[in-house]
Amino acid sequence: MSEGSKGLRLYNTLNRAKEDFVPIDPANVRMYVCGPTVYDFAHIGNARPVIVFDVLFRLLRHVYGAEHVTYVRNITDVDDKINARALRDFGSDIASGKLSLNDAIRQVTAKTADQFHKDVATLGCLEPTHEPRATEFVEPRADGKTDMIGLIHQLIDRGHAYEAEGEVLFDTASMPDYGELSKRPLDEQQAGARIAVDAHKKNPGDFVLWKLSSTEEPGWQSPWGRGRPGWHIECSAMSAAYLGEVFDIHGGGLDLIFPHHENEIAQSRCAHGTDVMAKVWMHNGFLQVEGQKMSKSLGNFYSINELLETETFGGRKWPGEVLRLAMLMTHYREPIDFSVRKLEEAENTLRKWKRAADLAAGEAGDVPQAVIEALSDDLGTYQAFQVLTQLAAEAAEGNAAAASLRASLQFLGFSLATADIDEQAVAKTIAERLAFIAAKNWAEADRIRDALLAQGIQLKDGKDPVTGERVTTWEVKR
Repeated sequence: MSEGSKGLRLYNTLNRAKEDFVPIDPANVRMYVCGPTVYDFAHIGNARPVIVFDVLFRLLRHVYGAEHVTYVRNITDVDDKINARALRDFGSDIASGKLSLNDAIRQVTAKTADQFHKDVATLGCLEPTHEPRATEFVEPRADGKTDMIGLIHQLIDRGHAYEAEGEVLFDTASMPDYGELSKRPLDEQQAGARIAVDAHKKNPGDFVLWKLSSTEEPGWQSPWGRGRPGWHIECSAMSAAYLGEVFDIHGGGLDLIFPHHENEIAQSRCAHGTDVMAKVWMHNGFLQVEGQKMSKSLGNFYSINELLETETFGGRKWPGEVLRLAMLMTHYREPIDFSVRKLEEAENTLRKWKRAADLAAGEAGDVPQAVIEALSDDLGTYQAFQVLTQLAAEAAEGNAAAASLRASLQFLGFSLATADIDEQAVAKTIAERLAFIAAKNWAEADRIRDALLAQGIQLKDGKDPVTGERVTTWEVKR
């Protein structure tokens, strides 16, 4: 066992093997995960990486200490689909001059980003340490953090990028080992998503770092004209801004290996002159619905919010923690068939665990080492859940097992029973939220509401029938 690994082993897509995890700096373990492109509400496929890497975040915090882990998950709020949505929703206001396109885009993404935060809180996910928005890292920043225009300058200066017909493109031939992550030879590479193969490219696989914007598209002033960044440069800038030129773990869905992650690596390594961008690359498997690929044309495309709030899947609403458990019952690297049957199985399992855990309500317990060891073996959630099932079977015989089960459920992001909740602390937190509402500080009020929801406490706002004043009550959301 390598010194410093503490028993943690992770599958590294870069090497196609499970390896001992040895952080660059145990005092600051750093992880970046590609977040949502907020042109619409997040779908259940987006939920899987959020849940998977939330478990890894919790595990890293347990192993190295919460204050020694930095988790960055970005929000992509500049994208051609976002532009189209803004024109669709605010076209008349833009045409009349009441609203600029950039402002319309901000309104579209503010709504969808807010819904994303509510959804993932309901799924039991912790907030990341930092959540940068792409639009805030396009131009040079007052705080000196890495920005996209600056990175593109570095790539041009180092001979890895070139200008052609108003665009700046990455020169894939300038990087001898381009394609190392996806294991695809350069002559088999395609230009990739969002990028057309044009005659002005030196090589078909060259990809856009900066592209010109028309008057109907959002844009920023740059040395190469008014334009906007390519997709891949966004994550290179935001990860470097908060985690440095080389960091420990980069995660995302399997579909991002090529072209997105491959191109992130190319940009970051060539801009900074480093051998790697991240030491470990982790990817969760694909998701299908009831045995079919999820698509709007098949009518099986569901947002997280639809599953939580409507009866469109299986004729009922589904609690967030049931969705969470269903996602984790399959190993993260394996494909998952998301089905009503799987949700029902997850709900029944969770009910049995909670019933057993309630036998030790109010008693403190520790997460069993067997649970930590299972998760430390490349996030072996199935093996960890077997331990929980064994604890549930033993709970009737003594409170020790029930207390350990409660600790394990809480550690894994599942809410506990009412008896375990500090009602005075909840009342104090609600009072703080009402003060923020009175001060019209909606952002802080929403943050408190979402944080309580992540703990399984759902707030309900109403009015006192006599005074008409706002009254907030709460309940445990199972």
